[in-house]
Amino acid sequence: MGLKSVLCAKIEVKANKDVFHDVFTHKPHHISTMCPLHIQSCELIDGVFGTVGSKLFWTYNLEGKKKISKQIIEGIDEEKKVITFKEFEGDLVDKYDNWKATLHIEQKGEIDLVCWTMEYERPNENAPELINLLDFIIGMTKAIDDHHVKMN
Repeated sequence: MGLKSVLCAKIEVKANKDVFHDVFTHKPHHISTMCPLHIQSCELIDGVFGTVGSKLFWTYNLEGKKKISKQIIEGIDEEKKVITFKEFEGDLVDKYDNWKATLHIEQKGEIDLVCWTMEYERPNENAPELINLLDFIIGMTKAIDDHHVKMN
């Protein structure tokens, strides 16, 4: 068992808050057109988009390097606007155990926040925290927000 880590980010968005839940739940294959510098593709490899147990195959660019991630949708709560992805194969789980990311939407007064929580286990003290990946997720979220703001 490794060293447990949790990293979180809350990003204020200008686009309709429901867009993020809808895109990541039902249309993740469209994300590469919204932020092509971050995500190159998302393919459904098993199941149906928007259902728990479905499996997705992502290709993305982290710090100039092409990466892959095969993830299962572990949970969806339409009412609370929450979705959880767990990587079962890919560049992250080659080095870190039990990586998962949860997206949920919060509202603070008039402000909409896209909230990401990453949980994982580092194999030892020498394995770095995934700050670079959290930075990537923040950048991706902002790019998706910009895309939707420009559309409207």
